[in-house]
Amino acid sequence: MEFFKKDSKTALGAKGLAQFIAFGPVVFQVAKVMRDSGILSVIEESASGGMTIEEIKNRVQLSHYGIRVLLESSLGIGLVVENGGRYTLTRTGYFILHDPLTKVNMDFVHDVCYKGLFDLDKSIENGRPEGLKEFGNWSTIYEGLSQLPAHVQKSWFAFDHFFSDTAFPAVIKHVYKDGIKNILDIGGNTGKWAIASARHAADIHITIMDLPGQLNMARKKIEELELTNRISFYPANILDESLPFPKGFDAIWMSQFLDCFSEAEIVSILKRCANAIGDDGYVLILEAFWDIQRFETAAFCLQQTSVYFTALANGNSQMYDSRVFKQCIFDAGFEIVEQTDGIGLSHSLLKCRKRS
Repeated sequence: MEFFKKDSKTALGAKGLAQFIAFGPVVFQVAKVMRDSGILSVIEESASGGMTIEEIKNRVQLSHYGIRVLLESSLGIGLVVENGGRYTLTRTGYFILHDPLTKVNMDFVHDVCYKGLFDLDKSIENGRPEGLKEFGNWSTIYEGLSQLPAHVQKSWFAFDHFFSDTAFPAVIKHVYKDGIKNILDIGGNTGKWAIASARHAADIHITIMDLPGQLNMARKKIEELELTNRISFYPANILDESLPFPKGFDAIWMSQFLDCFSEAEIVSILKRCANAIGDDGYVLILEAFWDIQRFETAAFCLQQTSVYFTALANGNSQMYDSRVFKQCIFDAGFEIVEQTDGIGLSHSLLKCRKRS
């Protein structure tokens, strides 16, 4: 990856970016209010002619002053341009308004991360998710996921599912190509992978292993789909190192799961996986690594998502550099026999087997 090898900005460009960063929280909130208030939408509807402040005021029922402040800020942000007192939408404004990835990221940052990020410095110092106190007294966000406020939970799952929903249809053929029939899905969350697997072939059986709260959410959906004869449930706290994993599976599957843990915890989990499968069994890991991305923007999004893990999720995990992650795999006694990149928006599939 060549994105981060050199500093190519001029001094003026670098200083401009520094000011954009300094006003980052302002930029974010203005963009979100412009989206949610309907201002961007009504400007877009005017097409090339643009709209005046008064015309916008008649459509969105906000004060002249409030609209003017938002519009002038949006000029600097790059959401709109102004000619002769009439405002039109820029390409950036269009993406803020319509791009699904931008919407998911913005809602996640606002609803889940924003307030908790104020305590990022303490999280870095203490190795704990100090920002999580905004929602409850849990040691990790996963313990309280089923208890989060409805709008926060909605944005969390929308963010989580947005990436898996693009990856699952592409990766499922790779997972089951070698005749795997009985698979343990560790960290199965709401059951999306289990449901996709059950629909993929009639002779596949999946066991979801996760915290009881997550399993309850998955069970409800699976019962509605009448798939309980194909999908089983194994409640467990994966961080309990005294807990052995169940045996008798062709493979163990983990999707967007191990990034929720520290390096030491990843090694511990993988060692227990090694004890649970035979020498001919596979561990299949689907993850997004920031250093294996085709586009700099994708790498940027993953790098910034790491900060959510630090401040709110658990204080000690991240979206990993693949080199760090692969060392964990090696330290746990596995080798990677196959790697498939470019799955969905940003994922890689690592097919691992115990080293002889």
